[in-house]
Amino acid sequence: MSADEIEKILKIAKGDIIRLEYSGYLVDGGELFDTSNADVAKEAGIFDENATYGAIPVLVGSGRLFEGLDEAIINSNVGEDREVVLTPEKAAGPRDPKLVEQIPLREFLRQEIEPQVGMEVNMKNRVGMVMSVSPRMVRVDFNRRFAGRPLRYKFKVTCKIVDEVEKVQSLIQMDYGNAEGFGVKVDGENYDITLPDVCKYDQKWILAKYKVVADLRDNFNAKTIRFIEEYLKKEEAKKDEAKPEGREPEELPQ
Repeated sequence: MSADEIEKILKIAKGDIIRLEYSGYLVDGGELFDTSNADVAKEAGIFDENATYGAIPVLVGSGRLFEGLDEAIINSNVGEDREVVLTPEKAAGPRDPKLVEQIPLREFLRQEIEPQVGMEVNMKNRVGMVMSVSPRMVRVDFNRRFAGRPLRYKFKVTCKIVDEVEKVQSLIQMDYGNAEGFGVKVDGENYDITLPDVCKYDQKWILAKYKVVADLRDNFNAKTIRFIEEYLKKEEAKKDEAKPEGREPEELPQ
């Protein structure tokens, strides 16, 4: 293998699907706020038993990450430990004082919400953080989390995914949150995706599948995408299999 071929395998470019390990810190104070490493989370006291830890799949340059982190990943190398400091403009954006609003307490009570400081709330399809609560009003910050604050990331691309089936499974994991049980067949520009039973009843999948379609068309030039639901007929147990061999049914006592 030539040096150019090796560099192509190791170098990350826009449109690549990778697996990423990362830890994010606030520049002012150095507090760890997010990580893919369970041990790092435990050491910092932010471990979440309900979270899934480990390297995450990422479609590079797709806008799923902060802009500055996305840019830092491009032209990095597989296996290389990197660190980058993001300005607010390249992270959660500048802070807008106009997005801090006073909302009547009765609006929360109508939704059976008891607001508390630090609680994340959804009001009229806007997600915000409760800053203070008074007998009549609730102060809510609708800025993005960490808006106006510089962030520091330590990261490493653990691998670049090249197998076509694994690429599709990674897209499903990104868009749906889980790729377990999905069957994938790739034939040129045609993609067949067999769905696990859970998707038949999951409203979340109805929205996620359109993201999967868009990603396959935009990044893989997919021509035909088919989602296949399988319904297998369960065979009825034979009556004689239910009876022990060599014995007559016992009579019930009168």
